[in-house]
Amino acid sequence: MITPDDSMPAAPTGGGHRRPPVLDRLLPPSGNGPGVGLGRDPWLHRGADPAGFADLLDLAGVDELLTRRGLRTPFLRVAKDGRTLGDREFTTGGGVGASIPDQLDAATLARLFAEGSTLVLQALHRTWGPVIDLAHDLVDALGHPVQVNAYVTPPTSRGFDDHYDVHDVLVLQLAGEKAWRVRPPVVTDPLRDDPWTNHRAQVAAAAQHPPHLEETLRPGDVLHVPRGWIHSATALGGVSAHLTVGIHAWTRRHVAGWLVDAALALLDDDPRMRAALPFGRPPGDLTDTEIDDVRRALGEALAAVPSAPVRSALDEAAASSTPPRAVRPVASLVDGDASGRP
Repeated sequence: MITPDDSMPAAPTGGGHRRPPVLDRLLPPSGNGPGVGLGRDPWLHRGADPAGFADLLDLAGVDELLTRRGLRTPFLRVAKDGRTLGDREFTTGGGVGASIPDQLDAATLARLFAEGSTLVLQALHRTWGPVIDLAHDLVDALGHPVQVNAYVTPPTSRGFDDHYDVHDVLVLQLAGEKAWRVRPPVVTDPLRDDPWTNHRAQVAAAAQHPPHLEETLRPGDVLHVPRGWIHSATALGGVSAHLTVGIHAWTRRHVAGWLVDAALALLDDDPRMRAALPFGRPPGDLTDTEIDDVRRALGEALAAVPSAPVRSALDEAAASSTPPRAVRPVASLVDGDASGRP
């Protein structure tokens, strides 16, 4: 078993700040403070929850989502041996009284699953109560956006080829067993706009090397795959199901972007910047001196940007990336009427 690296702080012996309960449930018992414990290398936390994660989602819950919740695409993807099926291959109309052309077709999904396809329930942090609560708890604890998908794979099947994600991943094994292979990155800490498909050949070549980690996950286990690490997984003797918690980390690149945006807003008030480039020659003929003048003005504007607008931009981005905890509209009105409030 591979455990977290030694660079992680040791667990406190007494007193001090404790991690939020959601992190204590999922992360290894080392570190102190929110977020400490993910690390930059993959790790397996065997038996993170000895009782398993059936309270979050079980196979009966998967069937309910697929057959009784009226889900539509893109809340489901279907994949087999590295190929993702088109939406029309597993959807149908909603029937009488519902002018919806793309609801999930349960009979087709049953056939595809029996034939070896992996079912990917996407964005469960928007559609399944216990996972919604888990996602909110993780966002509160980590300060970064979170998404949660479920992967349900029939025996001895593989849905996806070796690939990497542009976000950190926590894999929570729900049912069955799945063999994972994790290999070092070909792109370190890829940004959100640099998916593995941009480096398909490099990823395929890296997948030929021995894995850094090769482990079989069982219910209650948690695997951490940092962003950029190449991975693939195969279900073993029975149906395998796991939750993938994607942690979309804010980076210093985001801070740089908001600093530049704020600096450009300052330059909007600079007459020199509003002036047209020289007429009579194309923009590409600008001299080094002319470009240096703009570079100098931009540097001065960057230095003049206060920190408050950057913090506000971060707060606004965080708020827009994570839906707030739900307010129950009907219950709110009923409770208000019962208490005599307007």
